[in-house]
Amino acid sequence: MATTTDDPAAVPQRIIEAWRDHDAEAFAEVFTKDGTMILPGVHQKGQDAIAAFMRQAFQGPYRGTQVLGTPFDVKVLGPDAVILFTEGGVRPAGADELPDDALVRATWVVVREDGVWQLASYSNAPKQA
Repeated sequence: MATTTDDPAAVPQRIIEAWRDHDAEAFAEVFTKDGTMILPGVHQKGQDAIAAFMRQAFQGPYRGTQVLGTPFDVKVLGPDAVILFTEGGVRPAGADELPDDALVRATWVVVREDGVWQLASYSNAPKQA
């Protein structure tokens, strides 16, 4: 079942679903055309670059993994822009739980374009104990 695109708080769930399916194109389509993804050591800009990175990652280091994330705060910037803050991480293949050292906090800049909430910028950093 696909997640709605008319609720900004649903954007993380759309990413989780695309990751679950290891669908790099669906993952990238959550972003705006010129969206930015920043992970430790990674900077990708634009849907094509994000899809290419995720295709490779799903074949390599992210194979069999699952991403998890739960919003813990939201900052409304205007009627068509919000910042979501989540806590989660990448659960390793075969693991039942997310290891403590895999926990991250993330910032999601979400904008509404043509009535659809999309990810303009995503960045995460390890959660400190």
